[in-house]
Amino acid sequence: MNPNKLANMRNLTLLTLLVGLGFLSACHSDAVQPAPDQQLRLPLESHDYTIPDIPPEVFPMGSLVDQVSIDNHAAALGRVLFYDRKLSLNNSVSCASCHLQEKAFADPRAASVGFEGRLTSRNSIAISNPALVGHLFWDSRSPNLIDLALRPVENHVEMGFEDFDALAAKLAQTDYYPELFEQAYPGAGISKQGIASALTEFMMSMISFDSKYDRGIMNDFTDFTAEEHIGMNLFFSQRLACTNCHAAPTFTQASDFNGVGSNPYQSSKGAANIGLDRHYLDPGFRDGLFKIPSLRNVGLTAPYMHDGRFATLEEVIDHYSDGIQPHPHLDHNLRNVDGSPRLLHLNTAEKKALVAFLHTLTDESYITDSKYSDPFR
Repeated sequence: MNPNKLANMRNLTLLTLLVGLGFLSACHSDAVQPAPDQQLRLPLESHDYTIPDIPPEVFPMGSLVDQVSIDNHAAALGRVLFYDRKLSLNNSVSCASCHLQEKAFADPRAASVGFEGRLTSRNSIAISNPALVGHLFWDSRSPNLIDLALRPVENHVEMGFEDFDALAAKLAQTDYYPELFEQAYPGAGISKQGIASALTEFMMSMISFDSKYDRGIMNDFTDFTAEEHIGMNLFFSQRLACTNCHAAPTFTQASDFNGVGSNPYQSSKGAANIGLDRHYLDPGFRDGLFKIPSLRNVGLTAPYMHDGRFATLEEVIDHYSDGIQPHPHLDHNLRNVDGSPRLLHLNTAEKKALVAFLHTLTDESYITDSKYSDPFR
């Protein structure tokens, strides 16, 4: 592989990233039939996948441009791989089958459907700003995107392609991958490493920082409605303490962009037990601890929680208001001094205001940007 490209990938592996794609085996259903052949629209339009300059007021933790180098050819290849059903054993599903752009790269189903029709046991977490946060999958088992990139491909429920030599040979038989791989990694051919690297570069480019909230930072929130202002003040208040787990600008765990988490009440894996159950059938990372997801674009990513149990944001807020269960490993942020659940007891107006604020985190440009779109359409 080209040394410069390898150097770029080594830079990427220094970061701990998000994207928690939570997939595991579950129940059987009728086998999925291979989808019709996809037609790639070549030549692809030229896109710039490099990290954009983000105002420091919006992203105050330093310049991503200085931290991450993304190659346009590699990211363009990653985009094709992300949407190509040939990465599944029977050509029936792709990464994008469970991560829809219009849903902020989440799945509107509580469980995703794998290549043979079996269901995953966890909901697919949205992909949002994976260059900024770490600990991937609902159980936080993946340290970075390189590790994560091919796990769904080889998973026996999701895509079922465990033989990467066979996958490389399959891709080599297409009329587009030899050219795309040569552009991205000259002289390296098609390999497992190249597939993982390209998928990683594409996902690294997924930057979402153009929501109404982000623009509000720059204009003193003059465009916010009265209800959105109330919801924002509640969200950032000490009373609710939402930011103990969902800190701006990523709206997930206190950023570990530099490899150091800053919240002593959470697992070092960026997970928390939020009292969903008194007894968990799925223990998550351990003891009912699950990845703290980003709230960016959360208005688009229903259903919510690792098992998709909540259909609406209103149901999520009801849980924190009055539904937290007294689990022995309940996160400290959700405990009173005596150890009982710290229920928020929100009134109807407060709940509506919080929902209104959460919708200001939606980034319309992210879900319509053509550089993240399906190249087979």
